[in-house]
Amino acid sequence: MGFEKVVVVDGRGHLIGRLASVIAKQLLTGQRVVVVRCELLNVSGSFYRNKLKYYKFLRKRMNSNPSHGPYHFRAPSKILWRTIRGMIPHKTKRGMEALNRLKVFEGIPPPYDKTKRMVVPSALRVLRLKPGRKYASIGRLSHEVGWKYRDVVEKLEDKRKEKSAAYFEAKKKLQALRAKAEASV
Repeated sequence: MGFEKVVVVDGRGHLIGRLASVIAKQLLTGQRVVVVRCELLNVSGSFYRNKLKYYKFLRKRMNSNPSHGPYHFRAPSKILWRTIRGMIPHKTKRGMEALNRLKVFEGIPPPYDKTKRMVVPSALRVLRLKPGRKYASIGRLSHEVGWKYRDVVEKLEDKRKEKSAAYFEAKKKLQALRAKAEASV
């Protein structure tokens, strides 16, 4: 990634740990990063194994007062955020500022639906995982451990896709007209 004002990364089809490490490095160099569609991130290993791992994580809590202690985020965006936080010295001023440069979302909210979204080739599942290996979706995992908004996000994403398809059709017609006009001149 070159240095830009804001880099919008599409989380779809990326492996969570590999994506997190690339983003963490960029944040520490001063780059602003926005990650959209976190519910479509993947993690290697079978779904059942990852679910057991998450349940093991859920059991870790402060014995005397659980509200003090490790917080178990259920939302896919928060899971990615916490993964990135673990790769940043978040207790120092530099680390805090780096984390403030990060934004994570489920779906693609309005300001980012009209911007160019990037992928990180070194973190793509199709390039990094051997064909036939098992993997799990973070969205499904989150849904099964207590994230309540999967249906809401899916509905909003369907609406956004319809809108963008209509826009693309209009754009194609305009390009065809322009090409026709250029040919006649």
